[in-house]
Amino acid sequence: MNRINKALAQDKKLISIYFTAGYPQLEDTTEVIKRLADAGTDVIEIGLPYSDPLADGPVIQKSSEQALRNGMSSQKLFQQLQGIREEVDIPLIVMGYFNAMLQFGVEQFCKECEAIGIDGIIMPDLPIDIFERDYKALFETHGLKFVPLITPETSEERIQTIDALGDSFVYMVSSSSTTGGEKGFGEEAMSYFKRISDMHLSNKLMVGFGIKDALSFEQASRYTSGCIIGSEFIRRLTNEGMEGIEPFIKSLN
Repeated sequence: MNRINKALAQDKKLISIYFTAGYPQLEDTTEVIKRLADAGTDVIEIGLPYSDPLADGPVIQKSSEQALRNGMSSQKLFQQLQGIREEVDIPLIVMGYFNAMLQFGVEQFCKECEAIGIDGIIMPDLPIDIFERDYKALFETHGLKFVPLITPETSEERIQTIDALGDSFVYMVSSSSTTGGEKGFGEEAMSYFKRISDMHLSNKLMVGFGIKDALSFEQASRYTSGCIIGSEFIRRLTNEGMEGIEPFIKSLN
């Protein structure tokens, strides 16, 4: 069984952390992964920085710009992750934008991910119909889960289509804004979480965007399998360094 599915089968609310590879320093990638795993993180999303991100708020954008200046690239990331499976056994997901994958070569990108032990890929700009037509079989060949995204505006019909294509979890974007939004969730967001939960999809649900503390984590995970935290983690990493990783993860429960 894929590590993502194993994690989702646990009777707990999962903490998934997104961080930008090559940030703050180019060679910090594996150290961040190890510290996150040691602190009790359930899933790690490794952000491949891209110059023109469509969904990232200012905190993640700034970290991506710095990582690119540091020299981060797809090739560099794969070099850094050699042997990572000797260090950690929790699910690792690469999150990035399709242009970077296309430039590297989609098949070669998938091969590298498989060789390293990457479990899944999130690409917000890869349309689900193009994925199904051109890349689904390739992902499956290399044991990679494709994690699709939905927003509050996604129609129920579209959600059913997306659900039928996935076999791990659906990434529920909590709002239509970029990442790193306001504290806590209002009635509208909570209604959205419950509405999707009540659809009883075959995939599990994970919520991202706007989760930054124990309150927002509890709210977003009330109707789902857990939460994805990016901007707040990077903010803490920027301000507190590696030593701030464990206290932040512990503060979410």
